[in-house]
Amino acid sequence: MTVNPFLELADPWIAGLSPYIPGKPLAELERELGIGDAVKLASNENPLGPGPRVRAAIASALAEVGRYPDGSGFELRCALAEYHGLSPQAVTLGNGSNDILDLVARVFLHPGVESVFSEYAFAVYPIATQAVGAIARVAPARSYGHDLEAMARLVSDKTRVVWIANPNNPTGTWLAAEPLRAFIGSLPKGCVVVIDEAYTEYVSEADFPDASRWLAAFPNLIVTRTFSKVYGLAGLRVGYALSDPAIAELLNRVRQPFNVNSLAQAAAIAALADREHVRVSVELNRAGLRQFTQAFERLGIGYIPSVANFITIDCGRPAGPVNEALLKRGIIVRPLANYGLPNHLRISIGLEAENARCIAALAEILRP
Repeated sequence: MTVNPFLELADPWIAGLSPYIPGKPLAELERELGIGDAVKLASNENPLGPGPRVRAAIASALAEVGRYPDGSGFELRCALAEYHGLSPQAVTLGNGSNDILDLVARVFLHPGVESVFSEYAFAVYPIATQAVGAIARVAPARSYGHDLEAMARLVSDKTRVVWIANPNNPTGTWLAAEPLRAFIGSLPKGCVVVIDEAYTEYVSEADFPDASRWLAAFPNLIVTRTFSKVYGLAGLRVGYALSDPAIAELLNRVRQPFNVNSLAQAAAIAALADREHVRVSVELNRAGLRQFTQAFERLGIGYIPSVANFITIDCGRPAGPVNEALLKRGIIVRPLANYGLPNHLRISIGLEAENARCIAALAEILRP
């Protein structure tokens, strides 16, 4: 392996940092196989894409694409504020919610302080932590999900950020309202807690919380959301944070002024208003989850129960060869060895026919 000649010029903690690896693009696999019908079930995208109202809004916004977008995202922030019952000053826009996570790390973390997150939590948390030279404290998971007691034991006077994904990616596990609220209340006032709710729209459990309703009670709370999942805008990259305006003001000090482009802003405003498309997308996802879980039960394939738009299976063997066999059949899923789950694959919920194709392939590959 060639040593990067510029590595010594970078901060020392960058040397051990590995970049985030996204799901394999459809076009890349189709080029490799010489096919045109590959199925991507790797990146937790909405298989329906955006609704017709959003497509119309994008088409209309094209007329002004030669001009810079509104750097403050005023109209989108106002729409989000009205939707959540908050002030526009409580909203920070991001180039996807990943951008928000990076902003949080840049504002609140630095060498000598710590962040806390769970084993099997979203890969961006350790990347964002290490990228600014802070120390990561990782709590062991409980049944593949967050163990709040274990996380609480890691919180110290050096802790500046606690990261929690609810539901969690890549395991699909979730935390109920009462224990999560109690955990947030137990944190020191000088510790910011991020509740990452990228998949919240898919959850129907009665005791699943909307953490944005707790902002008045917890000034140190940041809630992140995205338009990449249920709203179908993954390619436009638009997410946001809800927080105390004082936190939002700090995040906006380091936020790039044009981090959300004009098409994304117009699309997000339209998507937020299109409740019917959200309803249809959620119903499709629930049907797809049932399709997968019933098939896994029938085939004897182990899986982690999920409330999101993906499901993680236990192959009962190293998942790398299973993933390669799926790729050769034109099916892209997500191997999880980089999460410490070498026997697991994460499968996004697709259209019924796409799910069926994946199930048939797994039945063949994992046949005893």
